[in-house]
Amino acid sequence: MPVYNKLVRDKIPDIIRNDNKKFTTKILDEKQYTIELKKKLKEELEEYLLASDDFEALGELADILELIRTLSETHGENFAKVEQVRQEKAKKRGGFKERIFLIEVED
Repeated sequence: MPVYNKLVRDKIPDIIRNDNKKFTTKILDEKQYTIELKKKLKEELEEYLLASDDFEALGELADILELIRTLSETHGENFAKVEQVRQEKAKKRGGFKERIFLIEVED
């Protein structure tokens, strides 16, 4: 039996059960949950960086977005707050659409 030891989406146990497979899970406490969410974010980011085409990349970005939404709740906020902070930062410092690559700044 393969051992995964990782956080999975909420419906994964149902999917496994529907395949008539046996499995073991546990519910994480808040501290371990946050640790595992961060590990999962790193895993999904690595998968995004290795994506071979736009379709795969978009799927990984969707996974990252889901994790960001969930992580915002572990910090006592919701995704709307993350979006508000993003907009404030964009207003002050801009976004990344202009493709500006800073090479050096004179002291």
